[in-house]
Amino acid sequence: MQKPIQLYYWPTPNGYKISIMLEECKLPYEVNYINIGRGDQFDPDFLKIAPNNRMPAIVDPEGPGGRKLSLFESGAILQYLGRKTGKFYPDKERNRTEVDQWLHWQMGGVGPMAGQAHHFRNYAPKKIPYAIDRYTDEVNRLYGVLNGQLKGRKYLAGSYSIADMATFPWARLYKNQGQNLRKFPHMSAWLKRIEARPAVKRALLVGKEERAKHNIATDKKAQSVLFGQRAR
Repeated sequence: MQKPIQLYYWPTPNGYKISIMLEECKLPYEVNYINIGRGDQFDPDFLKIAPNNRMPAIVDPEGPGGRKLSLFESGAILQYLGRKTGKFYPDKERNRTEVDQWLHWQMGGVGPMAGQAHHFRNYAPKKIPYAIDRYTDEVNRLYGVLNGQLKGRKYLAGSYSIADMATFPWARLYKNQGQNLRKFPHMSAWLKRIEARPAVKRALLVGKEERAKHNIATDKKAQSVLFGQRAR
Protein backbone atom coordinates (compact mmCIF):
# COMPACT_ATOMS: atom_id res chain seq x y z
CA MET A 1 0.00 0.00 0.00
CA GLN A 2 1.29 3.43 -0.94
CA LYS A 3 2.26 5.57 2.05
CA PRO A 4 0.36 8.88 2.19
CA ILE A 5 2.04 12.12 1.29
CA GLN A 6 2.16 14.55 4.20
CA LEU A 7 0.63 17.86 3.14
CA TYR A 8 1.47 20.94 5.21
CA TYR A 9 -1.40 23.22 4.41
CA TRP A 10 -3.81 26.01 5.18
CA PRO A 11 -6.89 26.69 3.01
CA THR A 12 -5.59 29.59 0.93
CA PRO A 13 -5.08 29.89 -2.84
CA ASN A 14 -1.54 28.51 -2.60
CA GLY A 15 -2.70 25.66 -0.40
CA TYR A 16 -5.58 24.80 -2.73
CA LYS A 17 -3.15 24.33 -5.61
CA ILE A 18 -1.75 21.24 -3.93
CA SER A 19 -4.98 19.81 -2.54
CA ILE A 20 -6.39 20.04 -6.08
CA MET A 21 -3.42 18.21 -7.58
CA LEU A 22 -3.47 15.50 -4.94
CA GLU A 23 -7.20 14.97 -5.44
CA GLU A 24 -6.91 14.99 -9.22
CA CYS A 25 -4.11 12.40 -9.10
CA LYS A 26 -5.96 10.31 -6.50
CA LEU A 27 -2.83 10.23 -4.35
CA PRO A 28 -3.24 9.29 -0.68
CA TYR A 29 -2.37 12.19 1.60
CA GLU A 30 -2.68 13.38 5.17
CA VAL A 31 -3.23 17.02 6.06
CA ASN A 32 -1.08 18.80 8.64
CA TYR A 33 -2.65 22.18 9.24
CA ILE A 34 -0.30 25.16 9.35
CA ASN A 35 -2.41 27.89 10.87
CA ILE A 36 -0.78 30.96 9.38
CA GLY A 37 -2.79 33.32 11.58
CA ARG A 38 -1.49 31.60 14.71
CA GLY A 39 2.13 31.53 13.56
CA ASP A 40 2.53 27.81 12.88
CA GLN A 41 4.70 28.69 9.87
CA PHE A 42 7.45 29.75 12.29
CA ASP A 43 7.57 26.45 14.13
CA PRO A 44 11.14 25.05 14.04
CA ASP A 45 9.95 21.63 12.88
CA PHE A 46 8.04 23.18 9.98
CA LEU A 47 11.02 25.36 9.06
CA LYS A 48 13.07 22.21 8.54
CA ILE A 49 10.68 21.38 5.70
CA ALA A 50 9.90 24.90 4.48
CA PRO A 51 12.76 27.29 5.41
CA ASN A 52 10.94 30.21 3.74
CA ASN A 53 8.25 29.88 6.46
CA ARG A 54 5.48 29.55 3.91
CA MET A 55 3.04 26.79 3.23
CA PRO A 56 2.24 24.62 1.34
CA ALA A 57 4.91 22.00 1.67
CA ILE A 58 4.92 18.24 1.34
CA VAL A 59 6.86 15.27 2.59
CA ASP A 60 6.68 12.27 0.28
CA PRO A 61 7.78 9.14 2.17
CA GLU A 62 8.19 7.39 -1.18
CA GLY A 63 10.18 9.96 -3.09
CA PRO A 64 12.80 9.35 -5.80
CA GLY A 65 14.63 6.08 -5.26
CA GLY A 66 12.12 5.15 -2.58
CA ARG A 67 13.63 7.69 -0.18
CA LYS A 68 11.75 10.39 1.71
CA LEU A 69 11.61 13.80 0.02
CA SER A 70 10.48 17.13 1.49
CA LEU A 71 9.58 19.98 -0.80
CA PHE A 72 8.33 23.56 -0.46
CA GLU A 73 7.09 26.14 -3.02
CA SER A 74 3.76 25.34 -4.65
CA GLY A 75 5.04 25.47 -8.23
CA ALA A 76 7.87 23.05 -7.49
CA ILE A 77 5.45 20.73 -5.70
CA LEU A 78 3.08 20.71 -8.68
CA GLN A 79 5.90 19.90 -11.08
CA TYR A 80 7.19 17.14 -8.82
CA LEU A 81 3.77 15.52 -8.44
CA GLY A 82 3.26 15.80 -12.19
CA ARG A 83 6.51 13.96 -12.85
CA LYS A 84 5.80 11.42 -10.10
CA THR A 85 2.39 10.48 -11.45
CA GLY A 86 2.74 11.28 -15.14
CA LYS A 87 -0.49 13.28 -14.90
CA PHE A 88 -1.35 16.88 -15.81
CA TYR A 89 2.27 17.63 -16.75
CA PRO A 90 3.24 16.45 -20.25
CA ASP A 91 6.38 14.44 -20.82
CA LYS A 92 7.00 15.80 -24.33
CA GLU A 93 9.27 18.81 -24.11
CA ARG A 94 7.30 21.12 -26.41
CA ASN A 95 4.08 20.49 -24.47
CA ARG A 96 5.83 20.68 -21.12
CA THR A 97 7.36 24.07 -21.85
CA GLU A 98 3.89 25.34 -22.75
CA VAL A 99 2.71 24.33 -19.28
CA ASP A 100 5.85 25.66 -17.60
CA GLN A 101 5.54 29.16 -19.02
CA TRP A 102 1.98 29.54 -17.77
CA LEU A 103 2.86 28.02 -14.40
CA HIS A 104 5.68 30.54 -13.98
CA TRP A 105 3.37 33.31 -15.20
CA GLN A 106 1.09 32.48 -12.30
CA MET A 107 3.88 32.15 -9.77
CA GLY A 108 5.59 35.38 -10.74
CA GLY A 109 2.55 37.45 -11.69
CA VAL A 110 -0.97 36.41 -10.78
CA GLY A 111 -0.21 35.17 -7.27
CA PRO A 112 1.88 38.11 -6.04
CA MET A 113 -0.20 40.80 -7.74
CA ALA A 114 -3.58 39.33 -6.77
CA GLY A 115 -2.31 38.85 -3.23
CA GLN A 116 -1.25 42.48 -2.99
CA ALA A 117 -4.54 43.69 -4.49
CA HIS A 118 -6.42 41.56 -2.00
CA HIS A 119 -4.35 42.88 0.89
CA PHE A 120 -4.53 46.59 0.11
CA ARG A 121 -8.20 46.45 -0.80
CA ASN A 122 -9.34 44.37 2.18
CA TYR A 123 -6.79 44.23 5.00
CA ALA A 124 -4.48 47.24 5.02
CA PRO A 125 -5.17 49.37 8.15
CA LYS A 126 -5.01 52.50 6.00
CA LYS A 127 -6.48 52.84 2.52
CA ILE A 128 -3.65 53.81 0.20
CA PRO A 129 -5.18 54.80 -3.15
CA TYR A 130 -1.94 54.48 -5.09
CA ALA A 131 -1.35 50.91 -3.86
CA ILE A 132 -4.98 49.92 -4.44
CA ASP A 133 -4.94 51.28 -7.99
CA ARG A 134 -1.49 49.88 -8.77
CA TYR A 135 -2.28 46.29 -7.85
CA THR A 136 -5.91 46.31 -8.99
CA ASP A 137 -4.86 47.57 -12.41
CA GLU A 138 -2.08 45.00 -12.71
CA VAL A 139 -4.45 42.15 -11.85
CA ASN A 140 -6.80 43.54 -14.48
CA ARG A 141 -4.00 43.41 -17.02
CA LEU A 142 -3.08 39.84 -16.06
CA TYR A 143 -6.67 38.66 -16.30
CA GLY A 144 -6.82 40.27 -19.72
CA VAL A 145 -3.83 38.10 -20.68
CA LEU A 146 -5.57 35.06 -19.20
CA ASN A 147 -8.79 35.84 -21.03
CA GLY A 148 -6.94 36.22 -24.32
CA GLN A 149 -5.09 32.94 -23.88
CA LEU A 150 -8.35 31.11 -23.22
CA LYS A 151 -10.04 32.37 -26.36
CA GLY A 152 -10.71 29.31 -28.48
CA ARG A 153 -9.31 26.84 -25.93
CA LYS A 154 -10.58 25.18 -22.77
CA TYR A 155 -7.41 25.38 -20.70
CA LEU A 156 -4.29 27.50 -20.45
CA ALA A 157 -1.85 25.13 -22.14
CA GLY A 158 -4.29 23.14 -24.26
CA SER A 159 -5.10 20.20 -22.00
CA TYR A 160 -5.98 20.60 -18.33
CA SER A 161 -2.71 20.88 -16.43
CA ILE A 162 -0.90 22.09 -13.34
CA ALA A 163 -0.90 25.57 -14.89
CA ASP A 164 -4.68 25.68 -14.54
CA MET A 165 -4.51 24.26 -11.01
CA ALA A 166 -2.04 26.99 -10.02
CA THR A 167 -4.01 29.88 -11.50
CA PHE A 168 -7.57 28.87 -10.65
CA PRO A 169 -7.46 29.34 -6.84
CA TRP A 170 -6.32 32.93 -7.25
CA ALA A 171 -8.57 33.79 -10.17
CA ARG A 172 -11.69 32.57 -8.41
CA LEU A 173 -11.22 35.41 -5.88
CA TYR A 174 -11.56 38.07 -8.57
CA LYS A 175 -14.19 40.02 -6.57
CA ASN A 176 -11.81 40.60 -3.67
CA GLN A 177 -9.26 41.83 -6.22
CA GLY A 178 -11.67 44.44 -7.60
CA GLN A 179 -12.31 42.74 -10.93
CA ASN A 180 -15.47 42.58 -13.06
CA LEU A 181 -15.72 39.12 -14.59
CA ARG A 182 -18.07 40.34 -17.32
CA LYS A 183 -15.01 41.88 -18.97
CA PHE A 184 -13.40 38.42 -19.20
CA PRO A 185 -15.91 35.97 -20.73
CA HIS A 186 -13.35 33.30 -21.63
CA MET A 187 -11.89 33.42 -18.13
CA SER A 188 -15.41 33.17 -16.72
CA ALA A 189 -16.14 30.03 -18.73
CA TRP A 190 -12.80 28.54 -17.67
CA LEU A 191 -13.54 29.16 -13.99
CA LYS A 192 -16.89 27.39 -14.29
CA ARG A 193 -15.27 24.52 -16.16
CA ILE A 194 -12.71 23.94 -13.42
CA GLU A 195 -15.16 24.50 -10.55
CA ALA A 196 -17.32 21.68 -11.96
CA ARG A 197 -14.54 19.09 -11.66
CA PRO A 198 -15.28 16.64 -8.80
CA ALA A 199 -11.65 16.62 -7.61
CA VAL A 200 -11.65 20.41 -7.41
CA LYS A 201 -14.85 20.42 -5.40
CA ARG A 202 -13.31 17.97 -2.93
CA ALA A 203 -10.06 19.92 -2.75
CA LEU A 204 -11.78 23.20 -1.91
CA LEU A 205 -13.42 21.56 1.10
CA VAL A 206 -10.09 20.56 2.64
CA GLY A 207 -9.70 22.65 5.78
CA LYS A 208 -12.98 24.52 5.38
CA GLU A 209 -14.03 23.78 8.96
CA GLU A 210 -10.58 24.66 10.32
CA ARG A 211 -10.59 27.99 8.53
CA ALA A 212 -14.07 28.77 9.85
CA LYS A 213 -12.69 28.53 13.39
CA HIS A 214 -10.09 31.23 12.68
CA ASN A 215 -11.46 34.23 10.79
CA ILE A 216 -8.38 36.22 9.84
CA ALA A 217 -10.59 38.95 8.39
CA THR A 218 -11.75 39.91 11.90
CA ASP A 219 -8.86 38.65 14.05
CA LYS A 220 -6.44 41.54 14.53
CA LYS A 221 -3.92 39.37 16.39
CA ALA A 222 -3.87 36.89 13.54
CA GLN A 223 -3.40 39.73 11.07
CA SER A 224 -0.45 40.98 13.09
CA VAL A 225 1.18 37.56 12.88
CA LEU A 226 0.35 37.03 9.23
CA PHE A 227 1.05 40.45 7.78
CA GLY A 228 3.73 41.52 10.25
CA GLN A 229 5.53 38.18 9.75
CA ARG A 230 6.28 37.97 13.45
CA ALA A 231 6.51 34.67 15.24
CA ARG A 232 3.98 34.05 17.97
